[in-house]
Amino acid sequence: MQIMNRFMITIEYDGAPYVGWQRQADGRSIQGEIEAALQRLSGETVSVHGAGRTDAGVHALGQTAHFDLASSFGRDTIRDGLNAHLKDRPIVILSASEAAPDFDARRSATARHYRYRILNRRSPPAVDRGGVWHVPHPLDVAAIRAGAGALLGQHDFTTFRSSDCQAKSPLKTLDRLDAERDGDEVIVTASARSFLHSQVRSMAGTLAKVGTGAWTIEQVAVALEARDRSACGPLAPPHGLYLIAVDY
Repeated sequence: MQIMNRFMITIEYDGAPYVGWQRQADGRSIQGEIEAALQRLSGETVSVHGAGRTDAGVHALGQTAHFDLASSFGRDTIRDGLNAHLKDRPIVILSASEAAPDFDARRSATARHYRYRILNRRSPPAVDRGGVWHVPHPLDVAAIRAGAGALLGQHDFTTFRSSDCQAKSPLKTLDRLDAERDGDEVIVTASARSFLHSQVRSMAGTLAKVGTGAWTIEQVAVALEARDRSACGPLAPPHGLYLIAVDY
């Protein structure tokens, strides 16, 4: 039996040109681009397994993935070689390391951290176009933070779950959901061991309604208890969302 070497990589990418992390029949994916780069680097056909299947247009500052190679490469060679083959794509390998044979980027994760960026000013973005959600109406960050409190802990998050979600259970434990203002930006941060499909974007869209005064803080709790997708606020656009880190 051939001995395989398992590697872990940390990845930064701009999700705008892609159909998402996961390889699909139509369109370019982050997973597919990295697998193609690995094939050019090693000559091997490799499957890359990510910690999170980010949607089309969603970005990452710290996505994690693992893969197996028959070839023996140093971690610097993996990082620099992949970056050389990805140089024309908005994908960068930040680090590479050897991993234990039983390491799994998805199943071994103990926490995932997301950031949602809202540009809260009258004028639209120029430099950050495609990297923030523009909300021109004033947002009350204190109200957003209070509304977020209703979602902390373990709940049935059916209301904030995409109809396409394939998770076996809607029960999730939200460890952190917070908001802060940084100049013209309102930044929503969410942390949990795992999330449902579109959960963070659904929560961000709902909390923005609270921030504008269109929803009361109490309506967030009512929406959660409804366990009904139709009770959710609007789905925030994908381009404001970033997977910032995965813990192990």
